[in-house]
Amino acid sequence: MRLTHVAHLRLPFGRVMGYDLTVGATGERLPVSFDQERHVGQGDRPGSWMAITVRLPDVDLDRLAEAWLAVVRRHGTLHTVFSLDDDGDVELHEVEVGPGSWREHPMAPGTRLSDAIRGVLDEHCRPLSRPSHRLCVVQSHDRPTVVIGSDHAHVDMWSLLVVVRDLLRELGHTASEVLPRAFSSHTESLLGRERPPQDVRDRWAEVLGACGDTMPRFPLPLGDVTTPVLERVEVRDVLDVDAMAWLERAARAQGVSTLALVTSVLTRVTRSLADAPFRAVFPVHSRYEEIWHDAVGWFITNAVIDSPDPDPTACAAAVKEAIRLGSWPLADVFAPYGGMPQSPGMFAFSWLDLRRLPVHVDHVGLEAQYVSAAGRTDGVMVWFVLDEGGVHLRCRYPDTAEARGSVGGWLDAVVDGVRRAARDAGTTLEVDGERLRVERAERADVPAIVALLADDPIGASREHGTASVYQEAFDSLVRDPSQLVVVVRDGDEVVATAQLTILPGLSRGGTTRMQVEGVRVAPRWRSRGLGGAFMAWAHEHGRARGARLSQLTSDTSRDAAHRFYERLGYEPSHVGFKRPL
Repeated sequence: MRLTHVAHLRLPFGRVMGYDLTVGATGERLPVSFDQERHVGQGDRPGSWMAITVRLPDVDLDRLAEAWLAVVRRHGTLHTVFSLDDDGDVELHEVEVGPGSWREHPMAPGTRLSDAIRGVLDEHCRPLSRPSHRLCVVQSHDRPTVVIGSDHAHVDMWSLLVVVRDLLRELGHTASEVLPRAFSSHTESLLGRERPPQDVRDRWAEVLGACGDTMPRFPLPLGDVTTPVLERVEVRDVLDVDAMAWLERAARAQGVSTLALVTSVLTRVTRSLADAPFRAVFPVHSRYEEIWHDAVGWFITNAVIDSPDPDPTACAAAVKEAIRLGSWPLADVFAPYGGMPQSPGMFAFSWLDLRRLPVHVDHVGLEAQYVSAAGRTDGVMVWFVLDEGGVHLRCRYPDTAEARGSVGGWLDAVVDGVRRAARDAGTTLEVDGERLRVERAERADVPAIVALLADDPIGASREHGTASVYQEAFDSLVRDPSQLVVVVRDGDEVVATAQLTILPGLSRGGTTRMQVEGVRVAPRWRSRGLGGAFMAWAHEHGRARGARLSQLTSDTSRDAAHRFYERLGYEPSHVGFKRPL
């Protein structure tokens, strides 16, 4: 799923339509969560929203409005509104919502579509709006784009997925009759939990004390941020899907999670550039029980992560501690400070692996985008999001000259460190008393790969392309996320290669397969165990990419290769055919 910012939003141009729900009188008063009180207590303002966009097949606007109203009525927090009483205290009330009408949001000449969307969401998705969410449709020439925005007090990123999934179900008449529990019930359950144990309160005090009795701050200069300034948002694609699989393999080899390994990079970079430990606010979800998985609300609370040691095992312990620190009601923790103590420069680090969420939508087919608002900031917020396309990063920081240099340099080092960790994760193969490495092929490896492909009578008879033809073919493979060309290195020498292709399919119960092609081993390494070790590595890669079946073809004259594959468990179950085109 594309992680983006409203200024970078990619949408086809078209008319912008918004749906006005009717909102009735204020009803029952509901409990307000700790984070909702902090957020809404800062007052009504633009830029406090988050949004998701999806492209749908052509849909009737009246049918879409009907489905949207059903989703709003389904989720308790979507038919609640905030207000401030005469003393400035935050109140939350239930309201009745009913059908309304569509209206076009006009765009002045020269207005960018992203700016128009920003203006609509800034107007309607404020903390005190009634309601503080908005359904929009961009009517383009081919198919509509649905934009759903909401003030953050009512949703988190997980919740936006739930909203999209339920909207699609309503449109398809497949909505569940079982209603999820309202977020206010979750707030009430947290208020009834026992107080944090003394060791948790002591550890919070220790970390905050090390930060000057405030939440962690970015350890490098940000310039004058005594008041919030215009923000800069950077979005970076850190790793593609294959590099992410290599990073995960490296983490498993060290007995830690991928999050812990990335935390190791963050810790090392922060120590190198700032001579300080990696300390940051660390949001953790509070959907402790399965009953909340299909609910909508702000199921996020804050922890702190304190990581002075870049050793991955130590970082795993720091992550575990952070999750524990965030698993208790925070009102008692922050009572000695009169609330959550924060100051300009607050530093936060968020991690979300969308593949592990129990809520799924076809984000590729829907061309889904997570969208953050634009506004002012005095701190640094870093999000890592993992999905089927790889590892992505978004960072918001003050747009000052100092911050551009310090945060930008820190981000460069972090991205480089994560990529190096994935690159260095090339598996070491122990073969015949020697150590070889499996690595992703690079463009400079193409001549050596072609030489291996041609190093037998069959290959020599068909490998006649020019160097530029092979390089162009390699470039095409690199651009295709389903393809991976790998090599085995003995020092600097390429001694084996293979091309691995991930093939989603409908047959065999929707089985994803891995196609293995172009397997070659240099003559001096044949019959020494390299082929078996290399194929075992390939099978592990296929499993990491979700494949449940590995398949290959082999020329009918390659009797030795057939015996080799059969020893690995392959069965000659099919007859292959080829035809020139």
